Amino acid sequence: MDDSLPELGDLEREVMQLVWAHGPITAEDVRERLSRRLKESTVRTVLRRLEDKGYTTHTVDGRTYVYQAAEPRGQVAAKAVKRIVDWFCNGSIEEVLVGMVDNEMLDQKQLKLLADQVAKAKAKAAKK
Repeated sequence: MDDSLPELGDLEREVMQLVWAHGPITAEDVRERLSRRLKESTVRTVLRRLEDKGYTTHTVDGRTYVYQAAEPRGQVAAKAVKRIVDWFCNGSIEEVLVGMVDNEMLDQKQLKLLADQVAKAKAKAAKK
């Protein structure tokens, strides 16, 4: 999957949430878990489109396609955030984080976790 994933429609996002939460998963399993009733052929079409867009991959078990996410949810989310950072803040993640803190989107626990992650990344980079 590359860094410029295509946008997803509402149904595609809903299906991807199921793939991340329950994958590997079949089209029938997705259909049963969806909030709306759709034909299995419609669900298979959505899963195929998600694969074409780079979000899923599949294996074949007998005659059944079994889908899994091409990348974990967090990595896909990070790519989406990077796109937003690039668009709105000229690539400045600091500007985004300060804006999140200023708008109280991050609490003290989350800020500490973030600081710990930054410290770990710095230590790892220093070892290289």
